Formats: sequence, structure tokens, C-alpha cells
Amino acid sequence: MNIRRNTVTHDYKRHGTTTLFAALDTLDGTVMAACMEHHRHQERLKFLLLIDRQTPADKQLHLVVDNYATHKHPAVQRWAARHRRLHFHFTPTSGSWLNMVERFFRDLTENQLRRGARTSLEALPARIFAYIEEPNRQPKPVIWTAKANDILEKVKRAKANLNHSSSV
Repeated sequence: MNIRRNTVTHDYKRHGTTTLFAALDTLDGTVMAACMEHHRHQERLKFLLLIDRQTPADKQLHLVVDNYATHKHPAVQRWAARHRRLHFHFTPTSGSWLNMVERFFRDLTENQLRRGARTSLEALPARIFAYIEEPNRQPKPVIWTAKANDILEKVKRAKANLNHSSSV
């Protein structure tokens, strides 16, 4: 069987990148997002401030995040210590499937960004926000359909594979 990956034409021009920060409210299905030039702790703090300001102050917020360095930066940890209503839950390495916003990123990539033609960096955030706007008009709560036993078995297999690969 011959498999060929997607390729680009000889005249493909990359017009730049943006960093998308997004938070998915699993209770109602809305997405809060911001595009920024970099993915450093400074931008992480700006996005956390946005979340803090745009959500009701009386609500406790549980943020599921991966282990990217900006989430654990000392400045971010100090900020989080002062904002006690935000509770961070870190997914294990290779556990992105536990974070529902990752599913949103996958859908955004597949449905809006992959193989799309953009002629400027400014067009990229516009396409991202246009995609987010539509489901935010009629959001649907995220319903987790995986069974706890299936998840725990998957975690056990992943842990066994990690332990095996690190001992080789």
C-alpha cells in the first residue's frame, strides 16, 4: 500500500502564525478565545485575565490544561495563587484526549484551517473567530460519553507503555 502525505505546491507561501488560546465551557459549550503573537507566560497571563474578567466572579473555575511550560511558569503560579477561584488540573503527558478543548482544536483545524488559503496573517485570526462565532450562537454542552472503566484501562495501558519505553 502506498500512502502519500499532503504536500504543498512549489509556490506555497507561509504568511506567519498566530497562537490561539482557548477555553471551552463544558457546561454550556461556549468557547472563549484570543489570538496572540507569542506563546509565552506573558500571553498565558493575559488570557487568564480575560477568563477571570469575562466569567461571573462568584463561580469557581476548573481549568484543564496540558503540561506546557507556560502553564507552570513561576509568574503564572504566583498569579494563580492570588486568584483562588481558578483551579488548575494538569493532564498527564500524552493525555490530550482528557482535555475537551483539544477536541475543539481538532475540529477547528479540520473544518476551517487545514488546506485553506490565506493571503495574510490578519486573515488567520479572522477565520478562527468566524469559526468560533457560529457554535457560540447556539452552544451545546459537552457530554462525555466515555465510560470511566474504559478511561482507566486506557490510562493503565499508556502508563505501561511509558514505563516499558523508558526502561528500554
